[in-house]
Amino acid sequence: MDRRAFLEALAVAAASGLPLASRAALDGDGRDVYDLPTFGNASLLHFTDCHAQLLPVHFREPNVNLGIGAAAGRPPHLVGEHFLRAYGFAPRTRNAYAFTHLEFEKAAKVYGRMGGFAHMATLVKRLKASRPGALLLDGGDNWQGSATALWTKGQDMIDASKLLGVDVMTGHWEFTYGQERVKQVVENDFKGKVEFLAQNVSTADFNDPVFKAYTIREINGATVAIIGQAFPYTPIANPRYFVSDWTFGIQEAELQKRVEEVRAKGAQAVVLLSHNGMDVDLKLASRVTGIDVILGGHTHDAVPLPVEVANPGGKTVVTNAGSNGKFLGVLDMDIREGRLREVRYRLLPIFSNLLPADAEMASHISKARAPFLDRLGENLSTSSGLLYRRGNFNGTVDQLILDSLLAVKGAQIAFSPGFRWGTTLMPGQVITTEQVMDWTAITYPYTTLNEISGEMIKTILEDICDNLFNPDPYYQQGGDMVRVGGMTYTCTPGEGMGRRISDMRLKGKPIEPGKTYKVAGWAPVAEGATGQPIWEVVTQYLKGRKTVAPPKLSLPKLVGVEGNPGIG
Repeated sequence: MDRRAFLEALAVAAASGLPLASRAALDGDGRDVYDLPTFGNASLLHFTDCHAQLLPVHFREPNVNLGIGAAAGRPPHLVGEHFLRAYGFAPRTRNAYAFTHLEFEKAAKVYGRMGGFAHMATLVKRLKASRPGALLLDGGDNWQGSATALWTKGQDMIDASKLLGVDVMTGHWEFTYGQERVKQVVENDFKGKVEFLAQNVSTADFNDPVFKAYTIREINGATVAIIGQAFPYTPIANPRYFVSDWTFGIQEAELQKRVEEVRAKGAQAVVLLSHNGMDVDLKLASRVTGIDVILGGHTHDAVPLPVEVANPGGKTVVTNAGSNGKFLGVLDMDIREGRLREVRYRLLPIFSNLLPADAEMASHISKARAPFLDRLGENLSTSSGLLYRRGNFNGTVDQLILDSLLAVKGAQIAFSPGFRWGTTLMPGQVITTEQVMDWTAITYPYTTLNEISGEMIKTILEDICDNLFNPDPYYQQGGDMVRVGGMTYTCTPGEGMGRRISDMRLKGKPIEPGKTYKVAGWAPVAEGATGQPIWEVVTQYLKGRKTVAPPKLSLPKLVGVEGNPGIG
């Protein structure tokens, strides 16, 4: 690292609130990455947003993750070389591969797949052996994101999580199996094994708690409280009818009460297991006092070091642990004389070729997958380019979905949700049913074809864009921008609501407000929706093509974000 880059890293780290003294510990590359020195007397291990990926995967991190206003240039809105400089990672290393999109194809060939529950199990056991009493926390989005999870209603992941040794979890996509399924798992499969916590979920009639709000555990003589925070916008971002009897929300005031309650019961350290998304957690940390650490998820941000946030009661450390089973967070706490004195945190990439598969977990995964292997392995086509999803505005996976909708549904315009889950395929890799399901496996997969006015198209784009770029994190829902095929538009993320989208065109001609257009989409949240499942549409499209060329990305023209460190 040269002097200029080092000084830039210091400047970015200082502006971001990064603890500079711990940055040097990150700069390493090799098998010693898992030789993590012990510290303190209480440890928590944390993963989140694995999206039902039992096997090792390729997953390309985003090349666009814009921060607007005060969030610009601050974690988690750093990508590519900006990310490397901020955290002191050298280019073309394991860490560069794990945390960024840079030279992904070349790096993937060198460093291989990441994650996988059998490899994570090995790491969990190793860390627990060196940290007696350590607890394993799951931040949610565990039961959804694969064919086998969908076909078993999450049972493959539920059983694997128990075998992995998960102690505490919260949720989001779990709720898309319906409230009865979630309650069934919590009251039966998890009973006496896994505590499902969500302080912000209540009954719609009498506002009674649906789940436990917190748990208090003794770890080597230290009293640690863990409070659960489920995704607050579940009934908005996903179909309301799945959780019709429950209410969600951030519930700041209730959270403050729970913090004070556990403190009164003797908690010496308070940890929030959150599925808010990192930007929401950063704001929450500035407003709710008494929380020592937030272990966060939802936005899939892999943030190597925590961010310290000041609030009227002191400070809160905020983390986010990536996605797809690629990372495991390690929080070591020094709790003495009745309070938390110091924390040390590392986000460890799980390199599958550096960690042998745990035999018991590998056997379990094989048995869970065995009944479905023929369906999963059906060959559909071959990709001649990299197929990936992440990025604020589009990825080649979603472009493939858009192209499928346009061709199969006979639409002029296509929309695909800005989901952040979905594995990456390397060039030359066969596209099987399993990969298509990795991109589409949800419980409301219906495709739609509607006549929509130009005015309504703009309204839809403005609304979703505001969910992503509203300067108040509490109005953000944490996904990416809807992917758009067949038309072009200009986006000015820094503008206000209703003024971000302009110059919408179809085949070069302006889209007229009063004219209607045939628009295809999928994943409708309205109750009663029906239609051909999206995976059938994509499969039909792929079967007609022996090889799929790299899709040409349909991207908006961006205005006002030149030089933003969220563009790599």
